[in-house]
Amino acid sequence: MSTVTRRKEHPLSMRLPDADIAVIDRAASLRGRSRTDFVREAAVRAAEDVLMDHRIVRMSAKGFAHFLAELDAPAAPVPAMVEVAQRPAPWERKPARKPGR
Repeated sequence: MSTVTRRKEHPLSMRLPDADIAVIDRAASLRGRSRTDFVREAAVRAAEDVLMDHRIVRMSAKGFAHFLAELDAPAAPVPAMVEVAQRPAPWERKPARKPGR
C-alpha cells in the first residue's frame, strides 16, 4: 500500500525588471543566500510586519486604565541610557596619544 504525500509548497511567479533582479541578486549574495531564499524571507518578513500593524490588542478595562496611567506618568530617566547619551560621538573624541609621541 503506497501513501501519497501532498506537496506543501506553492509556486510563486513574478515578472521583475532586470534592475530589480540585479539588486536582489546582489543583496542575496551579500547574505550568502539564494535568490529564492532571500525573496521568500523578505516577503514573509514584510507580510508579518503588515499583519502586526493591523493586530487588535484586547485588554480589560482595568488593564487599559493601568496602561493609560503608565503612558501619562512622567518619564523616569534610565541611568545607563543617560550615560550613553552623554558620551561624545566617536568622531568627536580626541584620538588616543600613542606612547613616545
